Amino acid sequence: MTEPAASSATTGAVPIPTAGHIAEAEVPVGAEYVLTLDCAERAGLVHVVTGFLRQHEGDILELKVFDDFRAGHFFLRVHFVIATPHPDPGAEGLRSSFAGVAEGLDAQFEIREAASARRVLVMVSKFAHGLNDLLFRARTGDLRAEIVAVVSNHPDHRALVEWHGIPFFHVPLTRDTKPEAEARLLDLVERFEVELVVLARYMQILSDDLTRKLAGRAINIHHSFLPSFKGARPYHQAYERGVKTVGATAHYVSSDLDEGPIISQTVQEVDHAFGPEELVAAGRDTECKALSNAVRWHCEGRVFLHGNRTVVLR
Repeated sequence: MTEPAASSATTGAVPIPTAGHIAEAEVPVGAEYVLTLDCAERAGLVHVVTGFLRQHEGDILELKVFDDFRAGHFFLRVHFVIATPHPDPGAEGLRSSFAGVAEGLDAQFEIREAASARRVLVMVSKFAHGLNDLLFRARTGDLRAEIVAVVSNHPDHRALVEWHGIPFFHVPLTRDTKPEAEARLLDLVERFEVELVVLARYMQILSDDLTRKLAGRAINIHHSFLPSFKGARPYHQAYERGVKTVGATAHYVSSDLDEGPIISQTVQEVDHAFGPEELVAAGRDTECKALSNAVRWHCEGRVFLHGNRTVVLR
């Protein structure tokens, strides 16, 4: 005689649904935002932020934190959605509501729409690989950036830039005209409401005054041979020394030339078969990758500047 099957009610077993009855998790649909915060560390900081999100019916999509116990500082980035049908207060409303919380924590914070693009101005000289890479990535949506203008001390890349429908400004620069050229740059930064300046192989040294005015919102790229191979033709110098790696460093601009807080670094192995031309080509690739990473992470609100260091929550 066949025993009747035991029910889950009497055995405590959880019935296994058939394939046709497995429901997929619903993806929240609504307005998405990114909140970033940094302040002195203390207990309960994540709870404070998540409590604020709960009050506004915020559903967390990504949460990254770093508690720097050595420096006694806390960093947080949270990507969240105000899922429908809950009322959306908008970025301004969320900022206004969170301001009191941040004041109580003595914290710096930012709240932006997740899809909003940062307004970027690119500076370039003769070498176009970094510029071209950024233009392509911005055009295809790979970067959360809107390139609003390009400035160069040479006219060479006007056609490329204007093909993308972006204003190009030729600003010649000599030792005597440097103050006027930098004043024009600052005028363009204000005119186009620029949030980030990117030096994509702009081969001129910015004045200390200009670097102070652009502190935390200007990124530079250079090869990672420094300080080993300074001056002209660094890859040819590297060839003569038989280097085994080439790389690039993207960093925030500071008054210390090429020594600002590092955001991104990329390295590629090479060997004795690489001539100077092949080293240059490998260097271009690493420069493009390091620079695009730095711009991406900055525009997504993943980079926190803390003294001479950065914290990148990615």
